[in-house]
Amino acid sequence: MITMPARKPRRSAAATRRSALLLDRAAIKRDLADETYDVLVIGGGVTGAYAVLDAASRGLRAALIEKDDFASGTSSKSSKMIHGGLRYIEQGNVNLVRHSLLERHRFRKNAPHLVHRLPFLFPILEKEGVFDARLAKGFEGLLWTYDLVGGWRIGKLHQRLTVPEVLAQAPTLRAENLKGGLVYFDARTDDARLVLTLVRTAAALGAKVLNGAAATGLLMAGGKASGARVTADGDDFEIRARAVVNATGVWADQVDAMADEGHAPQVRPAKGVHIVVPWDKVRINCTVTVPIPGRARRATCTRWGNSVVLGTTDEDYRGSPDDVHCTRQEMEFLLEGANTAFEGRLTPDDVTGSIGGLRPLVGGKEGATLDMRRDHHITIGTGGMVTVTGGKLTTSRHMGELVIDKVMTVLGRKAPSRTVKLPLLGGAGYDAEAVAASGGLAAHLGERYGTEARFVGDLIQDDPSLADPVVAGQPYTKAEVVYAARAELARSVDDVLSRRTRARLFARDASAEAAPVVGALLGQELGLTQDEVDRSVAAYLDSVRHEKTVLLEGAAA
Repeated sequence: MITMPARKPRRSAAATRRSALLLDRAAIKRDLADETYDVLVIGGGVTGAYAVLDAASRGLRAALIEKDDFASGTSSKSSKMIHGGLRYIEQGNVNLVRHSLLERHRFRKNAPHLVHRLPFLFPILEKEGVFDARLAKGFEGLLWTYDLVGGWRIGKLHQRLTVPEVLAQAPTLRAENLKGGLVYFDARTDDARLVLTLVRTAAALGAKVLNGAAATGLLMAGGKASGARVTADGDDFEIRARAVVNATGVWADQVDAMADEGHAPQVRPAKGVHIVVPWDKVRINCTVTVPIPGRARRATCTRWGNSVVLGTTDEDYRGSPDDVHCTRQEMEFLLEGANTAFEGRLTPDDVTGSIGGLRPLVGGKEGATLDMRRDHHITIGTGGMVTVTGGKLTTSRHMGELVIDKVMTVLGRKAPSRTVKLPLLGGAGYDAEAVAASGGLAAHLGERYGTEARFVGDLIQDDPSLADPVVAGQPYTKAEVVYAARAELARSVDDVLSRRTRARLFARDASAEAAPVVGALLGQELGLTQDEVDRSVAAYLDSVRHEKTVLLEGAAA
């Protein structure tokens, strides 16, 4: 479609900046302790991040606190898909699919540097497939429904593929039973960087955001939640607010209990895991859906640079939400699915990284978590606190909007949401195809920072040594570590290697070897003592060892 040039340039206070947005941790803590806010959001995952952004964009004085790091829970351990969800059509939840596809479209417009179109391939196999040739016709009807309810907005409709076309995208697929394939289009994102960008965009609009800040209790006034008692960096202080939002995901029941001792638990955690293997072991160029022998669940294999991500599971979880990892049994389950579909033989020794996360589903204990609906739930509790649970990464913008609608009810105020067309930092004016065509460091930084990549480039311009890789075999530079400390509230080696970069996921062992270098860079930027640096490095190495123990030795998570 051809559009006429805009008569006036588009303007957004947060969309483009002349200088880098630097976040001063000490100043943020002072402001949080000294000021009174319209709304305090507890929980720095994607839902809380979009809630504080929505609040700030409406002109509210907004604050957000996160006990660990932004996206350190579920929101850095998702499938990373921005999608409508074919499975939800199969469940009859067409309205959720329609709305999710509309939100996918908005994500791609507001964050083109972070949300990218991705083809999904379904091989049609004579046997041992996701479906055989007899079912393919019916499945294609499902894809037509997907396209018609909103899939078309991505610019491509689903297609039927011949056997050679399937093998061009996935040359290692076992071809003896292959009859063709179907491909449709969705999108993916680096979930942790998306959350961080949301938080930074809110900060650009005036919100105060802080990680490493645990709510130890709620302030109550007249029976209503009026803020929180907080511990951060060894300091205890209070944050006063006229409304409080509980967006803590699988921890929501714990926070609700602070306001209501008789609160009945509502969240049913469902565990999902992913593992990572080298691309040359699988050699796919898209996402391929493969069968898991003897199971109804389909697995996905997604290319991500020089790696392939295999996932996911969907099972009840009863352990600690603070210690969730992929187990050996779960890893072998995913490897079995990949080995059934592809030539060669993947073994546990090929796994270079893993993640385990919890979906905060809402509902009873009956039935499988796989069959539970992914709708969100937003309530105002007896103490006036707004609690949000459930939902999906794809619908997080709308969830944030609805949360702040509830907050406006608590405040007795009115102001419309502005996030439908609000570009995230780095998104305004970003041309994904042009940046990808440039290749090299520019493409790498562009897909992580968008138009704000120039600020990372400025660091390299001032000190060319910062262009050096920080993790062997990975594209991340030392400049990105410096930028994480100055502009992204990174406090620890884990913050950098697990979320500001994704080195731990894609190259776990190499990231461990890089930990001392990252620690030294953080020490210089944050003024840490050598003991503090050593503790940060040691904590990261201990965490990696624990992850490997659970994954490779079958230890209990």
